Amino acid sequence: MDLSLFRQRSAHEWEIRPRDDMQVPAVIFATEALMGEMDQKVYEQAVNVARLPGIVKASYAMPDAHWGYGFPIGGVAAFDPDQGGVISAGGVGFDISCGVRCLHTGLTRADVAAAQKDLAEALYYRIPAGVGSTGAIHLGPAEMEAMLAGGARWAVESGFGLAADLERIEERGQMAGAEPEMVPQRAKERQRDEMGTLGSGNHYLEVQELTAVFDSSLAAAFGLGIGDIVVMIHCGSRGLGHQIGTDFLKRMATSAKQCGIRLPDRELACAPINSDVGRTYLGAMRAAINCALANRQILTHLVRQVFAELLPQATLSVLYDVSHNTCKVEEHRTNGESRRLYVHRKGATRAFGPGHPDLPEALRAAGQPVLIGGSMGTGSYVLAGTTESESRAFSSACHGAGRAMSRHQASRTWRGRQVIDELAARGILIRSPSQRGVAEEAPGAYKDVTAVVDAADAAGLARKVARLEPLICVKG
Repeated sequence: MDLSLFRQRSAHEWEIRPRDDMQVPAVIFATEALMGEMDQKVYEQAVNVARLPGIVKASYAMPDAHWGYGFPIGGVAAFDPDQGGVISAGGVGFDISCGVRCLHTGLTRADVAAAQKDLAEALYYRIPAGVGSTGAIHLGPAEMEAMLAGGARWAVESGFGLAADLERIEERGQMAGAEPEMVPQRAKERQRDEMGTLGSGNHYLEVQELTAVFDSSLAAAFGLGIGDIVVMIHCGSRGLGHQIGTDFLKRMATSAKQCGIRLPDRELACAPINSDVGRTYLGAMRAAINCALANRQILTHLVRQVFAELLPQATLSVLYDVSHNTCKVEEHRTNGESRRLYVHRKGATRAFGPGHPDLPEALRAAGQPVLIGGSMGTGSYVLAGTTESESRAFSSACHGAGRAMSRHQASRTWRGRQVIDELAARGILIRSPSQRGVAEEAPGAYKDVTAVVDAADAAGLARKVARLEPLICVKG
């Protein structure tokens, strides 16, 4: 990316000043090295987002930003409905509420070592993964409506997990304002047999060892220590979310034209928040958030069953569950006053700081756990939200390493068996239904997750707490 186009605010903050029809600046949080690695489309997309009606303060991009559909992946933008603000399906993404859940196990590497291969096999065969994967759960019409309205709370009430789990999930496991009747019928049909499945692409289930602590007080508050074994689950709303995104992008393209909104890019199709299309999308999107929360809750239940059979001493309690790819209504201070804004986070995660009332009481003093997934051969991280992040980027942080090359490029560079064998030599067991999928997700296809996390920490978006390294990865 051409750095001459930016004004450098600090070592980790780069600004594109408003020009032409930009409503606000565009700001990217990254080191100079990470900026240099980003493709020029990140610049173009961040600028285009800054042109949308009703945007507040700035168009932001996180340190893991790369090209996406409409918004850059890693993009954050807030809109004020009282100022003509819009909602954009491209600003949420196709995999609505894709996110990460982290589970404590109470185990150490020594506990897992003897059972590692058996555990990898059992998790792979018990938890469906891959393109078009389906599970043992079949939802009829009434169950589908209940799931879309109830989220993880519905899953718990249906026997998938514990009531205590809900306290450690955003929105306490149930997104308010969901309207299942606004979800297209085709989306419901696609999801009918996909509950309790990982899906494909960058989705995964990993058994990880905690290998480094950067803030001992925050780690203690999160119940984390050196040598701990945890499980991370990364997945979203599967076919339902994708269908909602596809359908509403078409509807929003028509709506934008009817409302006189000039789109700098057709992929930024949007609708006024206070329009019929905007309200309908919100109801459907919130239902998709509930779908993703329910899906991760069912996967948690399946993981517990596997551990109960092979390592019955494991505890499998939830540390936290965070979503990216959402639009949520939040109170934020801008220009000295508190305003109710619609915050789009696409490939970015919420990062509320200490004392925020939406956090569970047990975590409130420390701040929100922020879960950053790496690639299957590199580390993942646990961070904590900061008070400073509120003024930086509407309490937002990065969500992963971010791709450094396309899936097509990766599949031409590596072979799946090569990647699996190289990782096995390092003690990391990979299980996947797709050799091509493994090649597309090769560790080298991603940015350096440590550099991304260090940049987020230095920029004040979130504070580093701990590093986790994979032992087992079930890949979609």
